[in-house]
Amino acid sequence: MYLADRSAPAPEGAKTAPDRGPVRVPAVASTVLALGAVSMITDISSEMVTAVLPLYLIAGLGLSPLGFGALDGVYNGVSALVQLTGGHLADRVRNHKLIAGIGYGLSALCKPLLLFAHSLGPISVILTLERTGKGLRTAPRDALISLSTPPELQGRAFGVHRAMDTTGALLGPLAAFLILSLTVDGYDAVFGVSACVAVLGVVVLMLFVPSGGDPRPTPSAGAGAGAGAGAGAPATAAPAATATTAAPARDADRPAPVRLRDALGLLRLPRLRNLAVCAVLLGLTTVSDAFVYLLLQRRTGIGDQWFPLMPLGTAAVFLLLAVPAGALADRIGRRTVFLTGHALLLAGYGLLLWAPAWPALPYLVLALHGMFYAATDGVLPAAVAATVPGELRATGMALVGTGQALARFGCSLAFGAAWTLWGTGPALAAAAAGLLCCAAVAGFVLRPSAPQDTRPDPTRTDSTRTDPIRPGPTRSP
Repeated sequence: MYLADRSAPAPEGAKTAPDRGPVRVPAVASTVLALGAVSMITDISSEMVTAVLPLYLIAGLGLSPLGFGALDGVYNGVSALVQLTGGHLADRVRNHKLIAGIGYGLSALCKPLLLFAHSLGPISVILTLERTGKGLRTAPRDALISLSTPPELQGRAFGVHRAMDTTGALLGPLAAFLILSLTVDGYDAVFGVSACVAVLGVVVLMLFVPSGGDPRPTPSAGAGAGAGAGAGAPATAAPAATATTAAPARDADRPAPVRLRDALGLLRLPRLRNLAVCAVLLGLTTVSDAFVYLLLQRRTGIGDQWFPLMPLGTAAVFLLLAVPAGALADRIGRRTVFLTGHALLLAGYGLLLWAPAWPALPYLVLALHGMFYAATDGVLPAAVAATVPGELRATGMALVGTGQALARFGCSLAFGAAWTLWGTGPALAAAAAGLLCCAAVAGFVLRPSAPQDTRPDPTRTDSTRTDPIRPGPTRSP
């Protein structure tokens, strides 16, 4: 992975080594790499279960597509609701690692319970608890990534994390496939190995992920400061103060507690509100991965023994393109990359609907599916991080993530019902038409705002970017 950004100039105020120029700032912080390792191990565990779950429930337990759609919606909707709690708690206690660790631990505890559940009711309860753990950890983890990374490198940092996470998503289905091939009681063996791997992920989190410092953003320069004063510039050292003045200074520097009203007030930020609305609209027309794989299997006649390998195609493309897509978003604007990803997903729907039964059809659909995730999964949180203050970073990410996941919950329910009532073709055609309309709305809402005054301002020395999800400096309110 990238260890340093060799092409980026050193930020103003950066420390320099004698006779050697400025010290190179890491393009990917050690916290990002450590969290990437945790996510990779945890995703191996989770994807081992996810890869076999649709087939286990529909072919093994005889669940209908509508029933599976409801369960898949709950599976994702629970984590969405809990994201708000996890994000707010992490900001309130100012310990993102603690809340993330609780989430990872809860998910790990649920995996061995699948060994004792052989009916829909207990499985639903266990999956709900497992998704509760995911919801608790997601926003604090992403906040740790964003708070440890400079704003201009957020897309790359999230891309590196998502690439490592996707490595786990690539290895998990492969492990499940091998276990099903080599064991007699294959599903129980998958669940048992998954539990052991999940525990390893928690251990790595505790040992190698730093707790992090104060999540408050570095104070910006005063009104009379020039544009060159960056967030990474060291503060000027003040003379030693007496004991009587030091204590009040420490009290004044102590961050105020984060209140629920502050969290809800984030929706008054226009850029964050626009991102949340667009994430919800697009989530309402994003068919879940499990349905995409089931549709592809029925469309191409792939055998049941090969079904757990389908996520490998998506994961492989995601792994290859996550970092380049994040870096591209940092360079040309996150709006462009984000919307392009949904256009690629729409192309995948089109192939499933109308393409002939080519031998290459599964590879094309899975490639487009992976490209969609590479262009959206890390780009959206990077865009959110650019709009939310540091002390409310986890809460802001949870707000957008919750809206998106709840929308996908609704999409799973609606698509499962449409499949049951109309069949696969009309259901997917309706989803594709909805995605096209929602993408057009998102392109309009997230369009770069026109400058209010085009006359040159002699007092300004920098340029203000107006793309609502483009990285870079923005005008302070």
